[in-house]
Amino acid sequence: LSHVPTHRGFFTASDGCDLLSEWRIRGYSMDGYDGTRFISLDLGYQRFVAADSGADIARRRWEDENVAEGLTNYLVHTCTEWLQRKDGYCQKELDRQ
Repeated sequence: LSHVPTHRGFFTASDGCDLLSEWRIRGYSMDGYDGTRFISLDLGYQRFVAADSGADIARRRWEDENVAEGLTNYLVHTCTEWLQRKDGYCQKELDRQ
């Protein structure tokens, strides 16, 4: 494994969603490296926005691999389903008290 490059630094990833109304969803996906934004997903256009030329390499590769489509599906469907389910659990707990 000596040919595998080693990168040192801190990588952060944040994905999530908000139900603004019954018909409006706001999802987000942002990745950072060493405290600065690296790349993020524009959910409306289903494409990645690179913060610099280094991130542009990842953007092109992820677009070739249709990562944005899969991530959009997760944010719009799976994430919001979990959020609605959790909201239901919280409401049940409030009703019990």
